[in-house]
Amino acid sequence: MRWWAVLLLLCAGPLAASETIVAGLSQNRVAITAQYDGSEILVYGAVRRDAPLPKGHPLEVIVTVEGPATPLVIRRKERTAGIWVNAAAVTIDAAPSFYAVATTAPLEDILSATEDLRHRITLSNAIRAIGISAEAADSPEFVAALERIRMAEDRYRMSEGSISFVEQTLFRTDVVLPSNLTEGDYRVRLFLTRGGKVIDKQERVINVRKTGIERFLYNTAHDEPLAYGLASLLLAVVAGWAASAGFRLLRR
Repeated sequence: MRWWAVLLLLCAGPLAASETIVAGLSQNRVAITAQYDGSEILVYGAVRRDAPLPKGHPLEVIVTVEGPATPLVIRRKERTAGIWVNAAAVTIDAAPSFYAVATTAPLEDILSATEDLRHRITLSNAIRAIGISAEAADSPEFVAALERIRMAEDRYRMSEGSISFVEQTLFRTDVVLPSNLTEGDYRVRLFLTRGGKVIDKQERVINVRKTGIERFLYNTAHDEPLAYGLASLLLAVVAGWAASAGFRLLRR
């Protein structure tokens, strides 16, 4: 190897990956039971440095939690002759069932649009809606409506400035998972940014699964739909008969 190449490597070595994330979760498994009413996950970590703290732009942290994504169709209702009917519609390729973003500062100040597009950090980039412009002239309004509805349902959240960051080294934030969780793997991503650029990232997974009778009913409904339907019908008949018998006893 030529001497100038060796010199270049020696000069570049200490600058590459000088700040990295060491992070963890308070729990990586959530069990959905009949009594489940939500949970709180602590995301914590530290910044490991191989060189002195750089001067200039401060270091920032972004944490995202993303639930399983599914395709869906968004329809807009219009009033025709006094009746509300479905009009235009667009198909979303994949929309997260849950999405939360926590940051140390306003997102627009710590993340460039290019980096956001590359890593799909903001909610608008996390929702994959390729080709919807051909389905409706005002297609962005459909995506905005989806965001607004799920924000109201507490399934989408933006918490700017909610990450505690001590001495540009230690950080932590709490992510509240709602009671109406979708079963699956929830991806937790952590980003370090400086001057709007992502300098390191790390990923963890929270496993969300139904347990107990909920798991049995879920599996039966999907694996044995006929048996599940007949059992539900029988249970409804028995419950109706029991209620009728109870009323007859009360009237005597």
